[in-house]
Amino acid sequence: MSKKNIPAVSDDMVMSKIHTVRGHKVMLDRDLAELYGVETKALKQAVRRNTERFPEDFMFEMSKEEFEQWRSQTVTSNPGDRKGLRYAPFCFTEHGVLMLSSVLNSAAAIAVNIQVIRVFAKMRELLVGHKDILLALEKLSGTVSHHSRDIKTIFNILKRMQKEEENRRLLAQVAKKRPPIGFKKGKDKS
Repeated sequence: MSKKNIPAVSDDMVMSKIHTVRGHKVMLDRDLAELYGVETKALKQAVRRNTERFPEDFMFEMSKEEFEQWRSQTVTSNPGDRKGLRYAPFCFTEHGVLMLSSVLNSAAAIAVNIQVIRVFAKMRELLVGHKDILLALEKLSGTVSHHSRDIKTIFNILKRMQKEEENRRLLAQVAKKRPPIGFKKGKDKS
């Protein structure tokens, strides 16, 4: 498959397809099949042929109760979308999505899996960052009384942390776009 036939998947598209089921961040079989450009039936068949690769912490099927609750929420939010709502979906954790690349061994599946894993990693980083901020605030709340100067300092620190994170992200994007520096063999300077 050539690179131009590999589907482009945005972070927002991937994030919109991540759900929480049983306290785990998961992606549903129908959403993954859509991203890979295959039928849900084909994806499920590939998984069933390789069940040893998908332990319970990689993939599980929604229970009847979970499915009914999820279906009622989905139908309410997307009234015209009843596609794929007849059978309880397989729910893939981050590790299950990663394992899918070995089962669906196509260039499109590999490319989409790389993007999905990057989104899961970004989500994990954001969660860790938020925990650090909450811990810092908790420590400060024990020592800060009702002094407005201290509260202003806290907000300034939080704004600075947010700005530094934004700058780091922008620098990483710029670094990816820069052309390599140095002598290029075979280039004529005339």
